[in-house]
Amino acid sequence: MSHVLSAGRRALTDTGEARGTLIDGIDVRTRIVVAVAFAIVMVSLQDLAVLTTGLLAAFFLMLSARLPVARTLKRMAMMDSFIIFLIAMLPFTVPGDAMFTVFGFAASWQGLRQAAEIALTANAVILALMALVGSTEPVTLGHALRRLMVPEKLIYLLMFTVRYVDVLQQEYQRLRMAMKARGFRPSNNRHTYRSVGYLVGMMLVRAIERSERILGAMKCRGFTGRMPLFDTLAFTYRDVVFATGVTVFLACLIGAQAMR
Repeated sequence: MSHVLSAGRRALTDTGEARGTLIDGIDVRTRIVVAVAFAIVMVSLQDLAVLTTGLLAAFFLMLSARLPVARTLKRMAMMDSFIIFLIAMLPFTVPGDAMFTVFGFAASWQGLRQAAEIALTANAVILALMALVGSTEPVTLGHALRRLMVPEKLIYLLMFTVRYVDVLQQEYQRLRMAMKARGFRPSNNRHTYRSVGYLVGMMLVRAIERSERILGAMKCRGFTGRMPLFDTLAFTYRDVVFATGVTVFLACLIGAQAMR
């Protein structure tokens, strides 16, 4: 989730189109519920034509949120790199009618179909999350999740992760720069492994120290362990229309799957 939020926020920052979109007129709580419902329905589908329709709908949501097409698709491709190995291996591990053989291992049509199902489902869900949730500010998202009765500790974990992941990355870059200034060159030897271990240990120490400073600063500002909620969140007719439209669309997808 935090990766999706960061990708959506970077996409909006690149173009400066973070406001005034069709998606922005929808209450954040409605977007969260719709995104979860869309993901559940997409995971339950199996027909390739129906899954492709869902992917096109997610692409329409991306356009409605005015996310930059090229950058968004590039980031989706980076996310796909985590599942590309699984998709590439499925044709060789699922039994069925052979398409071709590689070094004696037969690739089946059934495995290729399952790989296509996973790819379509994953990309549709990721794209919808980036359009509906990724374009939301973390603070607003946290308040919306709390109003949806999500446990506070999970909300704090999400908000602090999104807020401070860039800070930790900058800290890592500073430590790496200091190592290079002292002549460190990574290689396959004991000194490199020991140096990397020291680097990880220093990152943990710096993270603990920073967390203690943050906690102290929050207490100085009156933080008592509870998050005061925004009063600006309110459902409107747009939410009703949007939720109804998405519900009808998802019902059509389920119906189309049932008729296959």
